[in-house]
Amino acid sequence: MSLSPRRHATELETISVTVPPEAVEAYESALATVCATIGIFELDDSQTLWRVEGVKDTGNGEDELRAALILAALTSGVDAELERSHTEAEGWLARTYESFPEQLAGKRFAIRGTHLEDAPSPQRITITLDAGVAFGSGEHGSTRGCLRALEMVAYRRPQRILDLGCGSGILAMAAAALLHKPVLATDIDPWSVRVTKRNAAMNGLANLVDCHLGNGWATPAIRHHAPYDLVFANILARPLCSMAADLALNLLPGGTAILAGLLNTQVRMVLAAHRRHRLVLERHLREGDWGTLILRKPHG
Repeated sequence: MSLSPRRHATELETISVTVPPEAVEAYESALATVCATIGIFELDDSQTLWRVEGVKDTGNGEDELRAALILAALTSGVDAELERSHTEAEGWLARTYESFPEQLAGKRFAIRGTHLEDAPSPQRITITLDAGVAFGSGEHGSTRGCLRALEMVAYRRPQRILDLGCGSGILAMAAAALLHKPVLATDIDPWSVRVTKRNAAMNGLANLVDCHLGNGWATPAIRHHAPYDLVFANILARPLCSMAADLALNLLPGGTAILAGLLNTQVRMVLAAHRRHRLVLERHLREGDWGTLILRKPHG
């Protein structure tokens, strides 16, 4: 589905928070509970402050938003003030298009909005997203790091693939398109599950990307298909640490885990949690302040 410049049936408002980089993903998830589009904007060249903003129907989902913001503050340790402003539908659409140019990631991938009219590069695997629901649009350092990591491990030809916390489904779709293998995608957020299913269908990958609502490793679909030889977990540093034992248990010997959603300053903490369960670091990739870890489960 692509957006068209039409008048919205109800009043729109933009809600936003200004946060340090370590709180971006928590507040991105919070705003995504009620917003049809999420944007992340760097406020200065030092990458010390970012604005996370979304557009919603005025007055819609206030209870859900309030609860999500409380959760974001607790998980990130940053209590951000919510700002609101009236938004004209046509102006919002134009700004959304402008802020979502084609994103090139790694050597193989291009993330493009449905509003772009020029032909995609035939040398890259193109993943198309609706600019109106493009939270997780490929511009975030953690997503870009995961796509680079996928390119590095693709030669292992994994057969059982899991995207844990799939967001908009970029990683699941990228793995399915590159490896031509089925991918199980899960997320705790119903909106993410709906968007991933929509995006997979839009990209002709509905037969390869199987998306389910669930809470981490307790998700029945994850337990049914385990163990895996490739797992993406692009979430947050502390949840990654708490799930290290389950990850190790559900990886096949020789299997690979690609972990992201953590700052480079949090790498040591996340790595220590996984080393306790005998997972071995292969690579630490950097995208600005954000780190991506490629871990391997030894044979034997």
